[in-house]
Amino acid sequence: MAGLPAVIELNPRPLPDAEVVARMFRTLTDATHLRIVELLIDEDQLHQIDIVRRLRASQGRVSEHLASLTCCDFVATRSEGRKTLYRVADERVRSLFSAAHGFLGSNEAAIANCRRVGR
Repeated sequence: MAGLPAVIELNPRPLPDAEVVARMFRTLTDATHLRIVELLIDEDQLHQIDIVRRLRASQGRVSEHLASLTCCDFVATRSEGRKTLYRVADERVRSLFSAAHGFLGSNEAAIANCRRVGR
């Protein structure tokens, strides 16, 4: 269908729960994605240019990251005049990040030294 991004499936096939959870976590394997979500958790909402400045990244790259996070419902948008503001889409995202930081509290050294990640 013309006009739809290639990532949109018109008739998506049902996936096993484990695959959907794996996709959720794969979305967060990018450090920039994590930094953006953490900025939004800390600041409640930000304009894209504020995210660009804080990350010291190009606007194009930040736009790609925001599109991915928005597509996967980690981030939501709100229009304010001609500006688009980004915010965490769901309070459960905050809980997920809080749980991840709690897990790191007692496992950070093991995770930092794990050589099997990404294989």
